Amino acid sequence: MSAFVTPVVLVVGVGFIAAVILTLAAKFMAVPVDETAAHIREALPGANCGACGYAGCDDYAAALAADPQGVAPNLCTPGGASVASAIGTLLGVDAGASDPMVASVMCSGLTELTKRDMEYQGYKTCASVKQFFGGPNSCKYGCIGYGDCVEVCQYDAIHICNGVALVDRDNCVGCTLCAKECPQGIIHMIPAKSRVFVSCSSKDTGKHTKDICEVGCIACKLCEKACKFDAVHVVDNIAKIDPVKCVNCGLCAKACPRDIIHMIPKPKAAKPAAAVAAKAEAAAQ
Repeated sequence: MSAFVTPVVLVVGVGFIAAVILTLAAKFMAVPVDETAAHIREALPGANCGACGYAGCDDYAAALAADPQGVAPNLCTPGGASVASAIGTLLGVDAGASDPMVASVMCSGLTELTKRDMEYQGYKTCASVKQFFGGPNSCKYGCIGYGDCVEVCQYDAIHICNGVALVDRDNCVGCTLCAKECPQGIIHMIPAKSRVFVSCSSKDTGKHTKDICEVGCIACKLCEKACKFDAVHVVDNIAKIDPVKCVNCGLCAKACPRDIIHMIPKPKAAKPAAAVAAKAEAAAQ
């Protein structure tokens, strides 16, 4: 009997001692949890995109909790105004105003509109292709088109179409991941309210651009002359628009002979729910 009882007692005793040690360790070695940071983390979308300037949502939440007066609560671009407001409420601070941002690809060089210097057969990522003589396209400033930006986008907001990345503004949350991933640096973040942008990044001379691309900016300055608000200037052979001064009039887009200044149509105003219901009722009768 003792041969059976003794091992059981030893096992139970060892287990009890281990439980006591673990309990004491959990009590005396516990890391304090910042409840404020935890609540902020719950309010954040969890994209961990780094658009706020921090390594991820956890770091941003910790920074806000540690310095609510010094760290702005509206840095989370994917979360937008609703998240900023929630964080402001938690911290008792003014969330402040923030303009939503969207990604825009500054290139219109579709495959059929540009010349190529070679056919690349290696590992097909934009980063690797760029290391090989700057890529297969004659224009060394444009979109390489192998979709590194597509791979990092978590919102299905960017796709490769005919060799060029195109952004779906309805899906884009302004997280900046695609802009950071682009080895060409041609994906720019612009205010969502800006409906005019230059879809080209070439710094080549107008003559050279004409030879290799049917839609590249030739630095003719017609857009600059057409603008009545001093919002467009040609710098380094490429037209650039100041979103602060731009009023979305579209005069520059109309003047551009290369059609690389794009004017995004203004969204149609939603009809009042009452009007929609009345129309549906009339149709039913």
